[in-house]
Amino acid sequence: MKSKQIALTSLLAFCATLSVAAPDGKTIMISGGDSMKYTVTKIEASPGQKIVVVLKNDGNMPKEAMGHNWILLKAGEDAQAYANAAVTAKAENYQPKSLASKVIASIGLLGPKESGKASFTAPTAPGTYAYLCSFPAHCQVGMKGVLVVK
Repeated sequence: MKSKQIALTSLLAFCATLSVAAPDGKTIMISGGDSMKYTVTKIEASPGQKIVVVLKNDGNMPKEAMGHNWILLKAGEDAQAYANAAVTAKAENYQPKSLASKVIASIGLLGPKESGKASFTAPTAPGTYAYLCSFPAHCQVGMKGVLVVK
């Protein structure tokens, strides 16, 4: 009985994240698992549009071995360079504080079956903005995507 209550509470909390976008905004659901790939690799938005990204780690491996996060970088920032620098930032959950000025929005490191969200306003300048998982080697094998503002 208690496990059913916990499951129902978790489901209700997750569903609540789906309704947080403004009427003129959008919610994007992204999953990542043990294959080190995001289910969504391109997000399109209008300049200044409200966006909520919900990331779910669908994997089964422990967070220490296969954690996932979501980092949206500012225009012109190199996802690979960020990922390379993040490798040495284990104590900061692979989000180096020294690179915080390069980030628009982020979701922290998630373990198996965990979810997180980021709410932000799309940049007003049209362009392509990279996002990535900065856990070691994940970006390098393809756990990345783009926000296209047009």
